[in-house]
Amino acid sequence: MQLHVLADELWFPDIEQALDDPDGLLAIGGDLSPQRLIYAYRHAIFPWFDERQPILWWSPGTRAILAPKEVHISKSMKKWLKKTPFKVSVNLAFAKVIDGCADRAQEGTWITDQMRSAYIMLHQQGHAHSIEVWDGEQLVGGLYGVNIGQFYCGESMFHRATNASKMAFIYLAHLFGQYGGQFIDAQMPTDHLQSLGVKSCSRAEFYNYLQQYRDQPLRSGCWEPRYL
Repeated sequence: MQLHVLADELWFPDIEQALDDPDGLLAIGGDLSPQRLIYAYRHAIFPWFDERQPILWWSPGTRAILAPKEVHISKSMKKWLKKTPFKVSVNLAFAKVIDGCADRAQEGTWITDQMRSAYIMLHQQGHAHSIEVWDGEQLVGGLYGVNIGQFYCGESMFHRATNASKMAFIYLAHLFGQYGGQFIDAQMPTDHLQSLGVKSCSRAEFYNYLQQYRDQPLRSGCWEPRYL
């Protein structure tokens, strides 16, 4: 299939035109304006590229998804959660969470300065949100993503202490479900995510879910900055 090159127009090709590979590369170019990012997420598309590449847009053939009530907490994790001194917050340190995710040198530096600035702008406009895990005053884990109606499109997570990213994900699921969230988009399945209950679905199934819930609002108060 043809790889589409984007110009200034706010447009993406149909997601079924993504290249026939596991990652589903759909288009190249364009920009990371808030308008284009929101449009992309509303159509099951996300950006992913490194500092040596142009902007690349993806819609994988297999998507990772979780209904919040189906988050899996193992027996050992339940015991750990009861004993841990770690605290969890929402939207108290968005930029620091992005920096933590970008600092995973072993996984490459795909969160470029351009990406960082774009998602901080989305956060400032009320579209992007973070979950933070704290050991005292030290940030030891977290995640961030974009909220589209009753969908939360996860972007990245990190940990500097054992179980911190799992804790962030579990708290996200509980918080999002409590306020009417229907699905968490985890983009692509990994062993780590599957251990938390994330399941795989086809691109078409994912887009059907997204169309059903992207215009449905959450109950108010979900993303108010606070400790949980």
